[in-house]
Amino acid sequence: MKKMAVLSVLLLISLVAASCGPAEEPFECEDPLGCVTIAPGDPIRIGYALVIAGPNESLGIDSRNGIEIAIQDKGEVLGHPVELVGEDSMCSAEGGQTAATKLVSDPTLIGIIGTNCSSAGEPASRIVSEAGMVLISPSNTAPSLTDPDKAWNPGYMRSCHNDKIQGAAMAYFVFEELGLRTAATIHDGSPYADQLQQVFADTFTELGGTITYQGAVNVGDTDMGPILTTIAADEPEFIYYPIFIPEGAQITRQAQDIPGLENTILAGADGMYSPDFIEAAGEAAEGMYISGPNLAFDNPLYDHFLEVHVEKYGYDPLSVFHAHAYDGTMMLLAAIEEVAVVEEDGTLHIGRQALRDALYSTCDFEGITGKLCCNEYGDCADPQIAVNQIQNGEYVPLWEYVP
Repeated sequence: MKKMAVLSVLLLISLVAASCGPAEEPFECEDPLGCVTIAPGDPIRIGYALVIAGPNESLGIDSRNGIEIAIQDKGEVLGHPVELVGEDSMCSAEGGQTAATKLVSDPTLIGIIGTNCSSAGEPASRIVSEAGMVLISPSNTAPSLTDPDKAWNPGYMRSCHNDKIQGAAMAYFVFEELGLRTAATIHDGSPYADQLQQVFADTFTELGGTITYQGAVNVGDTDMGPILTTIAADEPEFIYYPIFIPEGAQITRQAQDIPGLENTILAGADGMYSPDFIEAAGEAAEGMYISGPNLAFDNPLYDHFLEVHVEKYGYDPLSVFHAHAYDGTMMLLAAIEEVAVVEEDGTLHIGRQALRDALYSTCDFEGITGKLCCNEYGDCADPQIAVNQIQNGEYVPLWEYVP
């Protein structure tokens, strides 16, 4: 009887234990770059590093607006709100380094959208990558940033085009559409401007054109007379200066007063696509050409974006990379959903290497800008380039290029 009683007690204990189930194993992070743990109800925090003050602020504010609308459209991610924090990366290497250093000091950040300018992107991509985080740029277009033999870092990718495409597009437009055979270029020493003008020059030469001059100005220069006078000696039919708003406006205003350039056609690129440039350059900008992303998206998502943008901010987009910022943010949030380990109480664990892997394997991602598909070095864009002409103070698309 005693044995029966003991067996009965043991059976009862085993049944109770079985009904409770096995104790949940505590999460152990095995990700080689570590994990971010987000407690129940806490926000998923992402950062931005964009130029949001100074003469090029329209470029960064335009991108930040795109990020904010993406977060609003997405809503909660795995039951958690999304919180955005940011730093001004300016449009310089120093700004990119400072912004990235501040952001990566916060171990709760999951990823960063930025930078705008490629000069800021080079140090920022290195710092962010070394910290084990990811950096997705909406407007770094310098070819070197996704070149493994140059400035590429393994946490970096971009949702915008590579200037190998934009430079070639402008060369084809000038040679084949305008029928011009001589051109000069000006850059400002930045990776963006220097590499873009070089792609244009190389492609234009391959097509049969002649580059009469390639030179540089300094950021902050106001007297463009010396370089324009040097260029005018050969009377080129076309000048391409893919630089930023302050220096671009000075060249545009001063070129019309240089003997030998009276009939020379002027052109810039997406760093000068802003109402701020048209205001700074004044009437001298009328008729010039500007290359950049093709914003003629035949996409209901973009119609929705523009409607929300005007409702939210009270004005139309300021520049050309808002859609790329939206798409880059949506890519990041989708990758978080894909890799996060979710506990029963809602706690999230996000592996940093797993997040990188998910982003680099992104393909056929439906965005405003098309179907994004990342290669192994972070070029993710569905690239489409337009050449616009400034007409009556507006950017009017004239010609499209799809590689």
